[in-house]
Amino acid sequence: MLKNKLQKYKLILASGSPRRQQFFKDLDLDFEIRLKEIEEIFPSELKAEEITNYLAELKAGAFEGELKNHEILITSDTIVWHKNKALGKPKDAQDAFEILKSLSNATHEVITSVCFKTNIDVKVIYEVTKVTFNKLSEEAILYYIENYKPFDKAGAYGIQEWIGFVGVSKIEGSYANVMGMPTDKVYEYLNGLV
Repeated sequence: MLKNKLQKYKLILASGSPRRQQFFKDLDLDFEIRLKEIEEIFPSELKAEEITNYLAELKAGAFEGELKNHEILITSDTIVWHKNKALGKPKDAQDAFEILKSLSNATHEVITSVCFKTNIDVKVIYEVTKVTFNKLSEEAILYYIENYKPFDKAGAYGIQEWIGFVGVSKIEGSYANVMGMPTDKVYEYLNGLV
């Protein structure tokens, strides 16, 4: 399949996210992980996918001048967009509580951008998924934060965890995207290269 088609390429995933790394394994792709510390700051006037596009490209820019022929660097960024505001990773338990309380009984968007960079080209794609939560009790929110510690997740939750099973009533779009990678679009893009 795609793995065979991509033999002349070397995929480099610049993500420390265990979920994104697992997606690439599950897509049956050979890849290498290369990480760089990036300060994820974006201009305040950016909205929705403009933010994730900017940050995915910013992360790729850290590797400028380092890529060899046939190397494809893949970076990505995910935010929860709710009430015209980007919700990133929570600072602490109190922040996680406030974020989840704001998502309770409401619909928000999960936006992921993926940047593909070679030594001659940069391409950014993005996906938007709508997620609706039931009304979450304070007890449920506290239980989730205490037991699952969602501090590395945009919007303070993982849809694949307990809160997703008991709290999410509706999803419109890609489920994988909510976990941090629109796998179908990534696969389609890479397939189009060969």
